[in-house]
Amino acid sequence: MVSSNLRPLIAGIVHDVFKNQRFPDQAIAWHLKKQRSLNSTEQGQVAEWTYELVRQKRLLETAVGVQADSAAVWEKLLGFAINIRQGKLVEGHPLFSHYQAALATRATRLSITDWLDEQGEKELGERWESTITALNQAAKQVLRCNTLKTNSVELLKNLQAQGLKAEALPGDALFLDQAGRLFQTQAFQEGWFEMQDFNSQQVAPFLQVQPGMKIIDACAGNGGKALHLAALAANKGQILALDSDPRKLEQLRLRARRAGVNNVESRHIDNNKVIKRLEQKADRVLLDVPCSGMGVLRRNPDTRWRLDAAQLSRLQHTQADILQAYSTMLKPGGMMVYATCSIFPSENQAQIGHFLEQNSQFSLDEERVLDPVETGFDGFYMARLKRL
Repeated sequence: MVSSNLRPLIAGIVHDVFKNQRFPDQAIAWHLKKQRSLNSTEQGQVAEWTYELVRQKRLLETAVGVQADSAAVWEKLLGFAINIRQGKLVEGHPLFSHYQAALATRATRLSITDWLDEQGEKELGERWESTITALNQAAKQVLRCNTLKTNSVELLKNLQAQGLKAEALPGDALFLDQAGRLFQTQAFQEGWFEMQDFNSQQVAPFLQVQPGMKIIDACAGNGGKALHLAALAANKGQILALDSDPRKLEQLRLRARRAGVNNVESRHIDNNKVIKRLEQKADRVLLDVPCSGMGVLRRNPDTRWRLDAAQLSRLQHTQADILQAYSTMLKPGGMMVYATCSIFPSENQAQIGHFLEQNSQFSLDEERVLDPVETGFDGFYMARLKRL
């Protein structure tokens, strides 16, 4: 399952995540840089079990009866987790009764905080347990084909020819069974694809862009959706990618260069004047707002340990402020999409409802809830509004 030489490495990475408040993907990348002898299969095992331990922290600590405060303890918990996976935790095992007791409480069984369990039930009611259970699974690896350079049929052939197991999904998406050496392929170097969850790929088309439009991606981040918008607009027109973090915009510029995108201009939001100068300038506006990230818990399992009531409240205020301030950039007759990767209605339908009550010049054109239970992918919400 996991070779003995990898276990100290995995334990050390997970300890680094919690001790130094690092994101799992960053900690994995940093530690693997010092382990160049590992092959792609071993690197995959390191990533898989790092995420599994972060995800199952509360359940494992409760069942074993320890607090994970050192790499040595994490290695012990890793061994316990492997026993669970292999079906060895049966009656007669020294910790069998402890494990059964841990499973009796929902928050412990699902390995989440009590606050999150209460909030989830408040927001989703009877759908909460099935939803968080689905989000406790490992994330699926999905690619978005860059149609500015190729098509999904050619990309699929290219990846399969290199021994990568992939299959086509609707639209321009490909499901990847195992990443392996994906980022060493020529297809990646030449910008033929981006990693992007299937449901995340539904946001940009929902904006209904056309070539030649002026489009504003107002919370662009690293630019995944801006690049998708550029492909949908056939590299024509103008896409303004705005963000308050200049480091993310630099990543966007690098990704755009690799993808062959030339109609995206990044702009740092460092004051309100940037928004004011863009008043009623855009045909389309995308507001992929900061949120709790509860819909992408599969790929960011540490969120469950970081999120609390105060943070959720701050995020909700930020979402409302962005909706109100950034909606002024839309021309009359234009369309705006508000999107989150959250499953909580308080960040989704409630925000849109409040905004429409306060802004009679906007109407709801369509809204979609992409449920992780029903779709098997990440949880997303999107609402398309029209400025009358």
